[in-house]
Amino acid sequence: MTLFSDLPTDPDLPVILAPMAGITDLPFRRVVAGFGASLVVSEMVASEDMVRARPSTRAKAELDLTDGGTAVQLAGRDAWWMAEAARMVADQGARIIDINMGCPAKKVVGGLSGSALMRDLDHALSLIDAVVGAVDLPVTLKTRLGWDEDCLNAPQLARRAADAGVRMVTIHGRTRCQFYKGQADWAAIAPVVRAVDVPVIANGDITSPLRARQALAQSGAAGVMVGRGAQGRPWLLAQIAADLAGRPVPQAPEGAALVDLVAGHYEAILAFYGRDLGLRVARKHLGWYADAACGCAGARRAALTATDPARVLALLPDLLTPVQEVAA
Repeated sequence: MTLFSDLPTDPDLPVILAPMAGITDLPFRRVVAGFGASLVVSEMVASEDMVRARPSTRAKAELDLTDGGTAVQLAGRDAWWMAEAARMVADQGARIIDINMGCPAKKVVGGLSGSALMRDLDHALSLIDAVVGAVDLPVTLKTRLGWDEDCLNAPQLARRAADAGVRMVTIHGRTRCQFYKGQADWAAIAPVVRAVDVPVIANGDITSPLRARQALAQSGAAGVMVGRGAQGRPWLLAQIAADLAGRPVPQAPEGAALVDLVAGHYEAILAFYGRDLGLRVARKHLGWYADAACGCAGARRAALTATDPARVLALLPDLLTPVQEVAA
């Protein structure tokens, strides 16, 4: 699996952080990478907006140039904009360019991007050809099983993409029309694995080492991609990677170590976005950390409504201490 030969941690069993809109910004990617991940992927970046230099779009793709395992995910419907955006993020330091053909959001699909491209494979391939031809970096593809149950064409798309030079394909085990409802069908990824010679990565509902093993067993995939399961648990990818490699699974941080981790992430968010926007962005992460820790509901309400960063930091020990421990 040469795509991962020069990236950190277990190249034979990659565990990858999924791109998530509004979540996998630079501060979060750094936290996850700090625990260990084969690859971390940026939020989806609209290619035309990136080239036109809209500040919010640039911020989504901003890279840690010291991080060897960073991919930038691009979305779009026009080959010229996709190629130009690929060149731009390659110049910024991206190691891999990922093409989004799986986002189910109505505003993305309505713009004929994301999973809408599964309804027009010829057009989808024109975008892939443009990106592969624009950069010397590896190009990967993330998509879904198909548009709906009557259009399960992921194997055809994957085969054509691999023939065009795509080095890896990630499949979310749902159709576009399922959005995130029901359970991901890992077994339905197996036909994609059989269709191509490049690595196929299984995505969807991978929230524990056990579920990662189940996804690999049912799909035959070469690795897993973790999305929502990492919210509030940025150490999860390291735990999955250790389990798959047969190493002892590291314990999740707790107590003072967890408080220090969340405080560092919180301060990084404020530094990246500025105070006002940073306070809003940080609230969802604080909520996820509190959920994972089963922390104090009162501290949660106070932390998520506080407008003074010092007050939020002071509340973290209560926010992150399990309620049963406080009661004891």
